[in-house]
Amino acid sequence: MPNIKSAMKRVKVIQKKTLRNRMIKSALRTSMKKYDAALEAGTADAKALGAAMGAVDRAASKGVIHKNAANRKKARLAKRLNKAAAE
Repeated sequence: MPNIKSAMKRVKVIQKKTLRNRMIKSALRTSMKKYDAALEAGTADAKALGAAMGAVDRAASKGVIHKNAANRKKARLAKRLNKAAAE
């Protein structure tokens, strides 16, 4: 634990931010897994895609993942849905 008062405060702030980011990332991964399960079960539709994309957008807007990474993830989600619909 640091001795300097400002460093102590920074430790507390970083812990809060880390917890928040971890929760957002966890929710993102959970929604992606649900989308994967829906794809495998053959029940994936635009609604499931929208839920997964919404989680990606929320993570990107809060700065947990980069904007370009979010766009890449969303493109891959849509691509997989289109591929499954074509089959």
